[in-house]
Amino acid sequence: MAKKVIQVPIDEGLLKDLDNLSKKQRRARAEVIRHACLGYLRQVECEEMDRLYQQGYERIPEEPEMGEVQLALAGQVIPRELW
Repeated sequence: MAKKVIQVPIDEGLLKDLDNLSKKQRRARAEVIRHACLGYLRQVECEEMDRLYQQGYERIPEEPEMGEVQLALAGQVIPRELW
Protein backbone atom coordinates (compact mmCIF):
# COMPACT_ATOMS: atom_id res chain seq x y z
CA MET A 1 0.00 0.00 0.00
CA ALA A 2 1.30 3.45 -0.86
CA LYS A 3 2.21 5.60 2.09
CA LYS A 4 1.35 9.26 2.39
CA VAL A 5 3.52 11.67 4.32
CA ILE A 6 1.65 13.81 6.85
CA GLN A 7 2.61 16.47 9.35
CA VAL A 8 1.49 16.10 12.96
CA PRO A 9 2.43 18.64 15.62
CA ILE A 10 3.81 16.84 18.67
CA ASP A 11 5.28 18.11 21.93
CA GLU A 12 8.98 17.65 22.57
CA GLY A 13 8.57 15.27 25.50
CA LEU A 14 6.46 12.82 23.50
CA LEU A 15 8.85 13.10 20.56
CA LYS A 16 11.78 12.27 22.85
CA ASP A 17 9.87 9.25 24.23
CA LEU A 18 9.09 8.07 20.69
CA ASP A 19 12.72 8.45 19.66
CA ASN A 20 13.91 6.52 22.72
CA LEU A 21 11.43 3.73 22.02
CA SER A 22 12.34 3.55 18.35
CA LYS A 23 16.03 3.24 19.25
CA LYS A 24 15.29 0.62 21.90
CA GLN A 25 13.19 -1.43 19.47
CA ARG A 26 15.49 -0.73 16.52
CA ARG A 27 12.57 0.48 14.46
CA ALA A 28 12.04 3.73 12.61
CA ARG A 29 10.10 6.40 14.46
CA ALA A 30 7.48 6.36 11.69
CA GLU A 31 7.03 2.62 12.17
CA VAL A 32 6.52 3.07 15.91
CA ILE A 33 3.94 5.80 15.26
CA ARG A 34 2.11 3.65 12.65
CA HIS A 35 2.04 0.74 15.09
CA ALA A 36 0.65 3.00 17.84
CA CYS A 37 -2.02 4.36 15.49
CA LEU A 38 -3.10 0.84 14.49
CA GLY A 39 -3.33 -0.14 18.16
CA TYR A 40 -5.44 2.91 18.90
CA LEU A 41 -7.78 2.16 15.98
CA ARG A 42 -8.21 -1.44 17.23
CA GLN A 43 -8.95 -0.15 20.74
CA VAL A 44 -11.57 2.29 19.46
CA GLU A 45 -13.16 -0.48 17.37
CA CYS A 46 -13.34 -2.80 20.39
CA GLU A 47 -14.84 -0.04 22.54
CA GLU A 48 -17.47 0.59 19.85
CA MET A 49 -18.29 -3.12 19.67
CA ASP A 50 -18.63 -3.25 23.47
CA ARG A 51 -20.92 -0.22 23.38
CA LEU A 52 -23.12 -1.78 20.68
CA TYR A 53 -23.19 -5.09 22.56
CA GLN A 54 -24.28 -3.31 25.73
CA GLN A 55 -26.94 -1.34 23.87
CA GLY A 56 -28.28 -4.58 22.41
CA TYR A 57 -28.66 -6.10 25.85
CA GLU A 58 -30.30 -2.93 27.11
CA ARG A 59 -32.82 -3.05 24.24
CA ILE A 60 -33.44 -6.80 24.51
CA PRO A 61 -32.38 -7.99 27.97
CA GLU A 62 -31.42 -11.59 28.47
CA GLU A 63 -33.94 -13.72 30.31
CA PRO A 64 -32.70 -14.59 33.84
CA GLU A 65 -33.16 -18.29 33.09
CA MET A 66 -30.63 -18.04 30.22
CA GLY A 67 -27.95 -16.87 32.64
CA GLU A 68 -28.63 -19.87 34.86
CA VAL A 69 -28.44 -22.25 31.89
CA GLN A 70 -25.18 -20.68 30.69
CA LEU A 71 -23.69 -20.93 34.17
CA ALA A 72 -24.65 -24.61 34.39
CA LEU A 73 -23.15 -25.32 30.95
CA ALA A 74 -19.97 -23.46 31.81
CA GLY A 75 -19.70 -25.53 34.98
CA GLN A 76 -19.73 -28.67 32.86
CA VAL A 77 -17.22 -27.45 30.29
CA ILE A 78 -14.65 -25.54 32.34
CA PRO A 79 -13.58 -28.46 34.60
CA ARG A 80 -12.60 -30.40 31.44
CA GLU A 81 -10.36 -27.60 30.20
CA LEU A 82 -6.63 -28.18 30.59
CA TRP A 83 -5.47 -24.97 32.25
